[in-house]
Amino acid sequence: MSILMTKSVRASHILVGSEKDAQKIMSRLEKGEDFAALAKRFSKCPSKAKGGDLGWFGPGQMVKEFEDAAFAAPRGSPVGPVRTQFGYHIILVTDQK
Repeated sequence: MSILMTKSVRASHILVGSEKDAQKIMSRLEKGEDFAALAKRFSKCPSKAKGGDLGWFGPGQMVKEFEDAAFAAPRGSPVGPVRTQFGYHIILVTDQK
């Protein structure tokens, strides 16, 4: 059994409609802006009300591209843009178990 199949992650995300918008947000994060504040301002997902927090999830609960990126991401470092059928995501893994 792989490690991927045995862990869960808690993640937040910012969902936008274009890669260009996602790259602009990544640039702001790299300059130290707050992830939750940017999620509340720019995300198209209802999770924006909670600063993008999606809670805990395990394998098979998210679309493959999102899940692959979330399970590979280091805790505390935003990754993206990750393209899915919903748009472009910036993902922040906040905890792992």
